Amino acid sequence: MEKYIAVTKETREYLRKLFKTTRQSVWRALYFENDTPFSKRIRKAAQERGGILMAACPMMETMHDADGYMRQYFPNGVMLECNKETGRVEIIKEGKAVEGYDNVTINELYDIQAKAERM
Repeated sequence: MEKYIAVTKETREYLRKLFKTTRQSVWRALYFENDTPFSKRIRKAAQERGGILMAACPMMETMHDADGYMRQYFPNGVMLECNKETGRVEIIKEGKAVEGYDNVTINELYDIQAKAERM
């Protein structure tokens, strides 16, 4: 999942002047392209001026059906099917279950979703 610090154009210009650097350096810091002490200072200053840490994630459709299932449809064609009563989760690709998990916790579900997203 990609993360970045959202700031206004005015804040980006302020950071550029404050740190006597280029627009590209500010952009790389705000989009976590660099993790140097300099970039960390830029990010800290950005957040102090109201910047918001954001996470960009792929779009997926999630449906909670009347039959007690949650189904998530990923852009890559993979579907995640979760039985809310039993905790069983299956990754379905091209109509076939390719992986299954029993008694899945919420934390485990995040990892399974990430795996489905990468397939």
